[in-house]
Amino acid sequence: MKKQAEEQERKELRHGYTTGACAAAATKAALLSLITGQAVHEVEIVLPVGQMASFSVDQAQLREGEAECSVIKDAGDDPDATHGARIVSTVTWSEEPGIRLDGGPGVGRVTKPGLPVPVGEAAINPVPRKMIRETVREVLSSFAIKRGVQVKISVPDGEEIAKKTLNERLGIVGGISILGTRGIVVPFSTAAYRASVAQAIQVARANGCRHLVLTTGGSSEKAAMKMYPELREEAFIQMGDFVGFALKHAKRAGVSKVTLVGMMGKFSKVAQGVMMVHSKSAPVDFDFLARIAEKAGAPPALAAQVREANNATHAGQLMEEAGHDRFFTLLCEQICRQCLLQVEGGIRIETILVKMKGAELGRAEMSGEKDEGDWHRR
Repeated sequence: MKKQAEEQERKELRHGYTTGACAAAATKAALLSLITGQAVHEVEIVLPVGQMASFSVDQAQLREGEAECSVIKDAGDDPDATHGARIVSTVTWSEEPGIRLDGGPGVGRVTKPGLPVPVGEAAINPVPRKMIRETVREVLSSFAIKRGVQVKISVPDGEEIAKKTLNERLGIVGGISILGTRGIVVPFSTAAYRASVAQAIQVARANGCRHLVLTTGGSSEKAAMKMYPELREEAFIQMGDFVGFALKHAKRAGVSKVTLVGMMGKFSKVAQGVMMVHSKSAPVDFDFLARIAEKAGAPPALAAQVREANNATHAGQLMEEAGHDRFFTLLCEQICRQCLLQVEGGIRIETILVKMKGAELGRAEMSGEKDEGDWHRR
């Protein structure tokens, strides 16, 4: 019943539209305004998923030989940094045939390899580029016009919005990216975050990183950067809850070593073999933690306290206060084993457990192949 209720709640959440869809809609409105000489206030476009979508035009301006229209990005009920952003398209006729597309103020520029857009170009991803070009061709065809068109996509507050994203880490400077493979934003979708993790791994490898540091969030990343000051910034990737996903992509990218840095709550789940560590994914197994505590030398009374702990952090505090530091080493070793099983070996895994303020609790490192009796410890 609980699962059905959660699914029903998710179904009732309102979908939104990607920056790519908004850019295509603004472009259609601007081109129609340029052709007809009248400001267009609403347009329909075909999304990559095959659906038709209507967009209201926020602002429409006509100048000599130029039209500019904007659409306000509506992310629906998804917590999106670009929600409410004004996506502007400026369209002019060009003496050169074809469609020229570029980014203006607030749209980032790619400075590092490894992204789906070449270095030096505006951070407008392939699917939005295709949407915009197809929209322009459709409008020109409907009016039987054979002229060159220049399209410039801008986001007035894009540079400020980009500070809330991973763009700078990925080498995208000066603004946000124009994104979207489906055209719609699914509320609380994990797809966008997974895509950003996979993209960050590709950028890291393209910039020569063979040792990646995967963290669960900002606090653990800050601690990791102090531990590995010699590594490039691109090597540090916030994987969030997607441990298994990030590990598989790291191995596929040809990384030789992965260091996982995180805290007791999420990493206790990884030690159990849970590779998606969202708070709702699986409970912490306190019997499991108590067995690790016993292996570390905890007396029965302390193991019983661990079994009844309020949460994983509390269990760790009990063991730390009792001076059983081996508990954290054993836990890290178990995390390494589970991660190696997840990717079927072929990569070196290091695990570092930290506290909230970054102090190290324990670490372990292993490598090996799937058919070995045990993994090699370091």
